[in-house]
Amino acid sequence: MLAKKPPKPAPRRVFQERLKITALPLYFEGFLLVKRPEYQEYKLYWTELRGTTLFFYNDKKSTIYVDKLDIIDLTCLNEQNSADKNCAKFTLVLPKEEVQLQTENTESGEEWRGFILTVTELSVPQHVSLLPGQVIRLHEVLDREKKRRLETEPSTSLEEEREPLEDYVDVLNPMPVCFYTVSRKEATEMLEKNPSLGNMILRPGSDSRNFSITIRQETDMPRIKHYKVMSVGKNYTIELEKPVTLPNLFSVIDYFMKKTRGNLRPFIYSTDETLETEGFPVTSLK
Repeated sequence: MLAKKPPKPAPRRVFQERLKITALPLYFEGFLLVKRPEYQEYKLYWTELRGTTLFFYNDKKSTIYVDKLDIIDLTCLNEQNSADKNCAKFTLVLPKEEVQLQTENTESGEEWRGFILTVTELSVPQHVSLLPGQVIRLHEVLDREKKRRLETEPSTSLEEEREPLEDYVDVLNPMPVCFYTVSRKEATEMLEKNPSLGNMILRPGSDSRNFSITIRQETDMPRIKHYKVMSVGKNYTIELEKPVTLPNLFSVIDYFMKKTRGNLRPFIYSTDETLETEGFPVTSLK
């Protein structure tokens, strides 16, 4: 049974620990029943929406999340009919999976839908039934999320360094040394677990043609960001607010390094064996 009363906020110490671990701002929280494809049945989690990621905890006092779900690529949110009129059910449709969610009551269901759609679509949805105060919160979260993304996006207007870094090129290797055949989730974990090894990973995109860049920046707090790098003819285009087209992947890495004045550095393991011991699959491209 889900709790009938709204849960009280987590203690400040728990909040600070979660903020430190996730490195993302908290937008909304509460109990959710969650069913992912690998689950046999629904699981009850205390859930936090931080940035565009849902973090799942066994209870309100846990500081370590047991699972998480990146929803930035949400395709759509489908409402489900429920025999229990006192709760809300909906499905998050993502490129690689569909996740079913059930809330403790219809009001919290509208709030979850509102916050999820706001951070994924970067606009406040018009088709949710919320009170004026709740709508104001959505607009506040929208402003925070837009600002967060701008802060983690390399600026295209920064002046070049007086002594620019040399182009990041290795003529003996057909790919930049910070390229790893890992998923978005694995790249994020690599950067979180090994900050001293660098903060930028080049990885395969969702298809065999394109690529993605995963970075971890430390401003007021560590932030994870992903950028698509599209193959266009013989060039590569970084999908920024103002797209940047470069002749090769080495130039892509060099661009991020220069435009952040060296704050972004290629993530480099000493050997592939070291990477494999961390539990990440590696496929050599040499």
